[in-house]
Amino acid sequence: MGRMFGTDGVRGIANTDLTSITAYNLGRAGAYVLTEGTHKPKILVAKDTRISGDMLEAALVAGILSVGAEAVILGVVPTPTVPHLTREYNADAGIMISASHNPVEYNGIKFFDNKGYKLPDELEDEIQRIIETNFEGVPSPTGHDIGKSTIDVGGLDEYIEFAKSTIPVDLKGLKVALDCANGACYEAAVKAFRELGADVYVINDNPDGTNINENCGSTHPEELMDYVVRKKCDLGFAFDGDADRCLAVDEKGNLINGDIVLTLCAKYLKDLGKLKDNTLVVTVMSNLGMDIACKREGINTIKTKVGDRYVLEEMVKNGYVLGGEQSGHVIFLDYNTTGDGLVTALQVASIKKRSGKTLSELAGIMKELPQVLVNATVPNDKKNIYLEDAEIIESIKNIEKKLNGVGRVLIRPSGTEPLVRVMLEGENQVEINKMAHDLADLILSKI
Repeated sequence: MGRMFGTDGVRGIANTDLTSITAYNLGRAGAYVLTEGTHKPKILVAKDTRISGDMLEAALVAGILSVGAEAVILGVVPTPTVPHLTREYNADAGIMISASHNPVEYNGIKFFDNKGYKLPDELEDEIQRIIETNFEGVPSPTGHDIGKSTIDVGGLDEYIEFAKSTIPVDLKGLKVALDCANGACYEAAVKAFRELGADVYVINDNPDGTNINENCGSTHPEELMDYVVRKKCDLGFAFDGDADRCLAVDEKGNLINGDIVLTLCAKYLKDLGKLKDNTLVVTVMSNLGMDIACKREGINTIKTKVGDRYVLEEMVKNGYVLGGEQSGHVIFLDYNTTGDGLVTALQVASIKKRSGKTLSELAGIMKELPQVLVNATVPNDKKNIYLEDAEIIESIKNIEKKLNGVGRVLIRPSGTEPLVRVMLEGENQVEINKMAHDLADLILSKI
């Protein structure tokens, strides 16, 4: 059996790849590994709005209770609620059932430890080992010792209060549009912004179990871009299905991606003297335009592998306070241990209000270089072909020569899908488009 855990927990199509049995096994093994030796451990369980969440939650909770642990069921809440409440409630672990930005047929299960961090590979491997050895040595208590589940009703409000407390101003006088992706923040985001006094306009806040991420949210922000202009809003925010990421839209309807959000937040924190070592942690996917802007502002950038867990690892290791990804995963480590879409949105709104500038002016800090991303569908066992095939290697070298230092080629296998992503950056959009597609076609021709 290959590795169960990808870059962000266990993910797959619900009821085929990710079955109730898998969820039960993960609940049972996860509860055992994360709480070994704890007296009546307590594990929080939450989900996003997708229809398969109920099925997986029931199975996961059954697994947790079967080893004598307690399950606290949070219901539908944004992913960042889980690590926050795990710390607040002194729980032993937290689990989120979500496939984030993926379409409705997918779902996923991700674990957080008692401090709210995603698990290191070693612990994930240990959970998998226990499942594969058929739970050898794992207890099955009886009578009084079987676990109980409780339903938590105040967790969402607790998280909203926490998110609001991360900014030092109210948002009165701001006209804000929110695209909730028919996902987990459909209550939290609207409530937080309204309670802070913003004038709030909302789209895609009617989840029905099947419309999560459907032509909406951070993966499809086009509707929000149009809506902000139509409603004459000052700014807008698009969340993904589980609200651990967020993209912004300025008053002119331009999309402000994670790179720009990170750059303007880094400058703001640096000006306040709150950016540790004047350093921002990003991934190799971040736009070259960010490097240029940060250099000009006296901000250092540290690059990690793709995946918010690697950004977080680097931040924790050296105490850096801000990091994230172009996709809108932004981690403010002073506030939470994972990407937090609502906190990100509130920070940007607060910077806009305090600066007195428009968001388009603030976003002018960074000029993006043209970038193109082409996905090639490749079987999992062929994902490294770009490292092994001589013709592909030669082709990449030739492209890099043509780009002549102002641009780059980045190829990486997806951690969650059977894809290889081909990314090019350069000064000429038409030129890099052609190069990226030619390279993707070459990779496909080798399979």
